[in-house]
Amino acid sequence: MTRMFRRGILAAALALVVPLAAMAQERSITVASTTSTEQSGLFGHILPVFTRETGIAVRVVALGTGQALDVGRRGDADVVFVHDRAAEQRFVAEGFGTERRHVMFNDFVIVGPAADPARVAGLTDTNAALRRIAEARAPFVSRGDRSGTHAAELRLWQQAGVDPLPGRGAWYREIGQGMGPALNTAAAQGAHVLTDRGTWLSFRNRQELRVLVEGDARLFNQYGIMLVNPRRHPHVKAADGQRFVDWVLSPAGQAAIAGYRINGEQLFFPNAALPEPVS
Repeated sequence: MTRMFRRGILAAALALVVPLAAMAQERSITVASTTSTEQSGLFGHILPVFTRETGIAVRVVALGTGQALDVGRRGDADVVFVHDRAAEQRFVAEGFGTERRHVMFNDFVIVGPAADPARVAGLTDTNAALRRIAEARAPFVSRGDRSGTHAAELRLWQQAGVDPLPGRGAWYREIGQGMGPALNTAAAQGAHVLTDRGTWLSFRNRQELRVLVEGDARLFNQYGIMLVNPRRHPHVKAADGQRFVDWVLSPAGQAAIAGYRINGEQLFFPNAALPEPVS
């Protein structure tokens, strides 16, 4: 066997081995989730734990809940992890998800300027707070992006008996962006905004913003997780996606979620083992 022939065999072998090694390293899934799980730093905390335990990397597409569910509907994700229970249940009922399981909760808060022009500081009744903001025509920033937070905000206005849309462009400002930009806009304009507590705790550009309204049961914020239905989209990585779902719901995943804190304060509270709460 000539030296040149041996080199040819070696080159051919390497050409086969390198792609196989690359494929082994590329074991991954895509999770469509919310800006709150990403911007709060939760995923940065729990995903490395999952990858170390399973060898499965996770690519996160962080969008508003409505957009994340649309990603799942198109089959462009393997798992959806969001926070709008009614929309999640529709997703499953329409056949796009196999099963919805709740994972964890935190709460929403209304933050606003320390000067408190609407006199809402310390209120625990969200209805009363939103009525005062509307009556005072105090600036309010809405995400306006079909996210879980935007859906919750619209429900809260409805429960308060207030239609903010006549104030659009004046005191009620829709920006069509995520939680971080909404908080930045509120900070720059001295406006009120509804935010999940996890993103608020990790937010640094607070300026004069303060938590003004909290503690109302209406501000409860539940997160759910679903495997995208492989019968609808056969290319979905069902086994590895289910592995992630099972891990998030397992004692190990729930402990990882509970262990994420900022300045000693827990951001999310796992509740996969409990009956689904009634809203």
